[in-house]
Amino acid sequence: METGEAASLLGEQGLGRLPQFKTYRRRWFLLTAVCLLNCSNAMLWLTFAPVADKTAVYFHISLEMVNWLSIVYLLISIPFGLVATWVLDSLGLRCAVILSAWLNMMGSIIRVFSVLKFLNLGSQSYWYLFTGQCLCALAQPLIIFSPTKLAALWFPDHQRATANTIASMSNPLGILIANVLSPALVPEGKHIPLMLGVYAVPAVTACALATMGIREKVPPTPPSASATTSTSQPFLEGLKMLLRNKQYIILAVCFGGGIGMFTCFSALLEQILCEKGYSNEFAGLNGALFTVCGLLGAFLLGLYVDRTRKFIESTKICFCLSALASIVFAVTSRFRNQAVMLAITSSLFGFFGFAIYPIAMELAVECSYPVGEGTSTGLIFVASQIEGVILMILLQALTVRVSEDPSSTCALEQDGALDWTTPVLVLAGLCSGMACFYVIFFHTDYKRLCAETNSGDLAKAEDTATADVPEA
Repeated sequence: METGEAASLLGEQGLGRLPQFKTYRRRWFLLTAVCLLNCSNAMLWLTFAPVADKTAVYFHISLEMVNWLSIVYLLISIPFGLVATWVLDSLGLRCAVILSAWLNMMGSIIRVFSVLKFLNLGSQSYWYLFTGQCLCALAQPLIIFSPTKLAALWFPDHQRATANTIASMSNPLGILIANVLSPALVPEGKHIPLMLGVYAVPAVTACALATMGIREKVPPTPPSASATTSTSQPFLEGLKMLLRNKQYIILAVCFGGGIGMFTCFSALLEQILCEKGYSNEFAGLNGALFTVCGLLGAFLLGLYVDRTRKFIESTKICFCLSALASIVFAVTSRFRNQAVMLAITSSLFGFFGFAIYPIAMELAVECSYPVGEGTSTGLIFVASQIEGVILMILLQALTVRVSEDPSSTCALEQDGALDWTTPVLVLAGLCSGMACFYVIFFHTDYKRLCAETNSGDLAKAEDTATADVPEA
């Protein structure tokens, strides 16, 4: 059967009537723009966490106020996450990416205003900083939700998981850069203005690329059968379908909790380790290992799943292994002079934990098809932010202030250092509980893949998408 006949079969089954499927080379430019934007936004989010103590001294604020610069990302994305899903599925990928790029850039520039001496802001400088973080936080849901949509609209089925992995993992890459760059740029608090200026450069570059380079919200000819029905359900109807889908709810709760735990780990790592005498540079190194190994794990798992389609098996195994790594880290981090063991456990925690992220996003689309990709991934992200806020507040509340310890490297110790023993043990326990719940209760069919393979000759039609189509 020829490609046209296969497409006719698809039309009869509700997957669209197309003469053929095609891919376009410019999909790689779109992927690059989304990656840079995602990376920049993550850098802006975690700018201050690796140097929380120095930031507190420079702006004359408490550590809790520094932590709010990270928490605000979680709070704002909860209500705006639903708006972002509507923007992505109703107005399209182009509108979502360009809007997020401008919000991200404006936020980074306003942050720089907070340290400009000639403005003489005084006690108001922190609020300029906070306002800039809020604008960057508004951009985050639009950026985070885009990879799945981009992969579905512009990439053929045998490249979707890989494209989603590349775009999604640019976010932890930004976390990695922030963990390494912030301590390097701020050996002393007086260097914070330099750090803010450096972090504004990628945001401005990403905004220029997105604004000038993204010209259309969908390709002229879709790359796969499912791309013809992307966003086929109205937003509110899709939302109702998700809330009635028990397997999707289980995935949202467990995977959302996992993202929340990783958010807490990244934001609080420096504070957890400094009380036991580990330097900011070592905390940054742990964060870097956590992320680098996570990127490697995600890349390898993405390639594996693209070939085998074993979404469920892969996520369950990795979730269990990441829970074991979190337990080892929780125990090891409570002892001094355990640098090697901490580095190993941080690496393993990242390798197995981050590997789940892009695959679980694809799995969310598979178990909720034909709901739009923006809605299905967006609701999970909103759930993760809610759980992340709860965890951040809970973990900070569980800390105990102890008398000043001469071996502690925390820079802000007027009232003594914070003991994080109970919070990290609670975090490990929650991670293990989520893993067990997910393994036992989550089971689903791959609805999108089933829809694409209903026609016996769909594979032949998809083969036309392997060759790039020259630009007009």
